[in-house]
Amino acid sequence: MGPPLKLHELIRAIRCVKTQNEEREVIQRECADIRSSFRDEDSLYRGRSLAKLLYVHMLGYPAHFGQMECLKLIASSKFTDKRIGYLGAMMLLDERQDAHLLITNSMKRDLEHSSPVVQGLALCTLACLGSTEMCRDLAGEVEHLLQNSTGHVKKKAVLCAVHIIRKVPELVEMFVPVSEELLGEKRHGVLYGAVLLVTEICRRQPEACKRFRKLLPLLLQKLRQVMSGYSPDHVVSGVTDPFLQVRLLRLLKILGQNDESVCDAMSDLLAQVSTCTDTQSNAGNSVLYETVLTIVDTKSASGLRVLAVNILGRFLLSSDKNIRYVALTSLNRLVQSDYAAVQRHRGTIVECLRQTDTSLNKKALELCFALVNETNILPMMKELQRFLQTCPLELKQQCTSGIFLCAERFSPSTRWHIDTIMGTLVTAGESVRDDAVSHLIHLISGASELHGYIVHRLFLAVSKDIGQQPLVQVAAWCIGEYGELLISGSSEEPVKVSFDITEQIHDIILKLP
Repeated sequence: MGPPLKLHELIRAIRCVKTQNEEREVIQRECADIRSSFRDEDSLYRGRSLAKLLYVHMLGYPAHFGQMECLKLIASSKFTDKRIGYLGAMMLLDERQDAHLLITNSMKRDLEHSSPVVQGLALCTLACLGSTEMCRDLAGEVEHLLQNSTGHVKKKAVLCAVHIIRKVPELVEMFVPVSEELLGEKRHGVLYGAVLLVTEICRRQPEACKRFRKLLPLLLQKLRQVMSGYSPDHVVSGVTDPFLQVRLLRLLKILGQNDESVCDAMSDLLAQVSTCTDTQSNAGNSVLYETVLTIVDTKSASGLRVLAVNILGRFLLSSDKNIRYVALTSLNRLVQSDYAAVQRHRGTIVECLRQTDTSLNKKALELCFALVNETNILPMMKELQRFLQTCPLELKQQCTSGIFLCAERFSPSTRWHIDTIMGTLVTAGESVRDDAVSHLIHLISGASELHGYIVHRLFLAVSKDIGQQPLVQVAAWCIGEYGELLISGSSEEPVKVSFDITEQIHDIILKLP
């Protein structure tokens, strides 16, 4: 029997088939050969066989019978076998299976290996599938690598430490001293991991924030260096390492919460980031957005918060719908605390109601209702009524409910209030909330001086469109109560009461449940 197929030969064979059945036949035949190869304890092709099995697994076919072979290859002294073994373990094993615990000893040996490449393989696997027990057993080796290893290994070890903290929170204290040292790193990859590790420590153990606040000058210096420096290896769309900048800003946000001294110390740098970051790319916009969140979630000065709102206002003018969406979401969070600053962007927010994107419409609608007050109720309600005529069906109920609530809170007059509700019933009567009819009837009954005007309006409305059930219910009640005003001319010119209309109203009332 000759040597088994190579991986690229198997891929070519699968790609050449024309039907699903032919593909299954090729894979079943190859899986049988792979099983035979695994049964041979001295097989020279175990690594090749496992590589082919992993490809089969990627196509969606069963590959569980290769789990134990991963363990054998990980224990091998050959690097090529060890690499395939670790890759297979990350793909075929997880912490729900007991088999993954069998590689703990092999990983421990590899973490202590003299080769940085082998150490890196073990660290990647531990960070990928390490269970609580495995993380607890190997935490000491990871801590040692954080202090005594090359940059290549150290950046993997620090991310592995983050995984360990998430799995075993009681080990946080073990990594606090070394994380302080890592914040002084100049290499971007290691520094990124260190910032992520400190962020995770502060989230898991809030009392550790006090210790890391002492390093605030160092963090501000690092952010300033990244922002103003130039590193060709880390530039993305003209912005130097936006990933590291975002991570540093998130850490500053955590450290600045409920601490005014920290907020004061970083306010100048936040203002500098806000004004100097390029907005022509997604990389720059991501840094700006994270800066806004940092300002919003800390006790920043009022001038800085206004600057944050203005940045979000610029986002609303972007042609990218994703940027506009996050801007609307953030403004919804800010509208209660910085109402006046958000109010200045009302025109741009209203413009978002005219977009064809439903998600943008929904966020803009929520924000518009939050911005309505006594002084702008008339123009805002005009825009909302216009939006109601063309808005998506799934937003009509939300829109009508918001209109009713705003009209009730900020109505300048009873007549305007009644006109607004009746106009909403005419436009979207089938989408109003259940209590809209009784609420409008209660309003009408208390406005005796408007009865003639109201009954005329309702009669004319149902004459044009008798299909809106809530409108017909209100009209039927009003005509029944104040029908004589239709022909008396007490407040309007008498109208010609058509028998067809009254008959249709009667029929609809009879059909009501």
